[in-house]
Amino acid sequence: MASSLTKDSAIPGIPGSERTFFGHPRGLATLFMTEMWERFSYYGMKALLPLYLVAPGGLHLSAATATAIYSVYLSLVYLLALPGGWFADRVLGPRRTVAVAGTVIMLGHLTLALPNAGTFYAGLGLVAIGSGLLKANISTMVGHLYDGPDDPRRDGGFTVFYIGINLGAFAAPLVIGTVGENVNWHFGFALAALGMALGLTQFLLGGRHLSARSSLVPTPLSAAEKAATLRKSAFWAALAVVFYAVVGFSGHYTLNWLLVPITLAGLLIPVLVIARIKRDRELDRAEQSKMSAYIWFFVAAAVFWMIYDQGGSTVSLFAESSADNTVFGWEFPVSWYQSVNPVMIMALAPLFAWAWLALARRGKEPSTAVKFAMGLVLIGASFFLFLAPLAIADGGHKAAALWLVGIYFVQTVGELTLSPVGLSVTTKMAPAKYASQMMGVWFLAVTAGDATTGLLSIAGVDLNKTAIVALEAALAAVAGAAVWMYRRKVKALMGDVH
Repeated sequence: MASSLTKDSAIPGIPGSERTFFGHPRGLATLFMTEMWERFSYYGMKALLPLYLVAPGGLHLSAATATAIYSVYLSLVYLLALPGGWFADRVLGPRRTVAVAGTVIMLGHLTLALPNAGTFYAGLGLVAIGSGLLKANISTMVGHLYDGPDDPRRDGGFTVFYIGINLGAFAAPLVIGTVGENVNWHFGFALAALGMALGLTQFLLGGRHLSARSSLVPTPLSAAEKAATLRKSAFWAALAVVFYAVVGFSGHYTLNWLLVPITLAGLLIPVLVIARIKRDRELDRAEQSKMSAYIWFFVAAAVFWMIYDQGGSTVSLFAESSADNTVFGWEFPVSWYQSVNPVMIMALAPLFAWAWLALARRGKEPSTAVKFAMGLVLIGASFFLFLAPLAIADGGHKAAALWLVGIYFVQTVGELTLSPVGLSVTTKMAPAKYASQMMGVWFLAVTAGDATTGLLSIAGVDLNKTAIVALEAALAAVAGAAVWMYRRKVKALMGDVH
């Protein structure tokens, strides 16, 4: 990436402005590469997961159970982003927390690589914990590189960072997916561990280019708070161990004893967290108003991710059973579908970044609320499009691969109108008191969406049925229309954030 660094005149007050990465602070290159390799490991494992769960050579579960596990796992990853942000705010600071996170993720993938069904869920748990520690904090560190929320390069910086995410996500299914499906599932998981090791190495070597703010602990725990936190953690951990020991030894344990509590937590915790922040009397009127606006974005994002993340479960499992996965007569691994979205993002993200900037110069850039409405309508359209291959499969035929590519294309365009903008607006609207934790709140929208999918699967709902897909598509379209209708109210609540 050294060839992409250019020398610019210094901009006072902006960290790393003397040496830039595509016009952005040099530290963005470090975070870009770290996240690229972390996403390589994560998305490679994610592409394999539902296929491994249903494969005769894997765990050989039903499609409904596989979807439930996949959705609950994703829900847990994003749920743990909130305590990950808290841990950085109160204990280690973002930079050291990310280093710990990378180590835990690497160990999780190595555990998944063990050819033992008993250790499989432990590996998923470790990856979820590490991802939760990393997610909120690495995005917050991107925000630290800029001179406050009004830095005109900020949205563009998050878009460039998003390209790094998708570069790793594109390569992962092609490499890890191919090895996992065609050679050995556990070799694929081992490659994911190697990807995380490379990301961790990049982060440690390039740490000197990061903002000094990333090494600070904003609100460190006092000695009394540390003791109280340890006592509470030990109590709840012991309670969980005792509860599951009783259930297990009594012969009543099934997988739902684990899935259902996590799913319910994924639905209830986001509501409780946002309610707690809204009731915080230490927030001034402007911060309270911004939080009211943020609720609109949160609910919209939850609906969006509920459908979007089914691209890796519902749509992928449909491809495995009912699609003609060939190009010019050559059959490709099902996991390769998961590379369609990231390669399209890499192609389209620069165009979106350029378009938003060009429209902003003319005073015509859509507001954040309008961008969210666009994202919801598009994600709904992707599932309306899904109805066509479902109908083909119902007729006893294999659906062409291009139908699925079309679904991922529409979802990608929707993602680019919502996800990078959501990351950026979260850092802009975050009350100072909550800092890294607010990025965790943004990820709770993904938790709520995936938990909803998980709950439906646990209840036995077949998400590949035409009626369910049509209902989800209509829900997203209606939600998009509602956000657009109330866009002026939302904009007024946002105050000085644009």
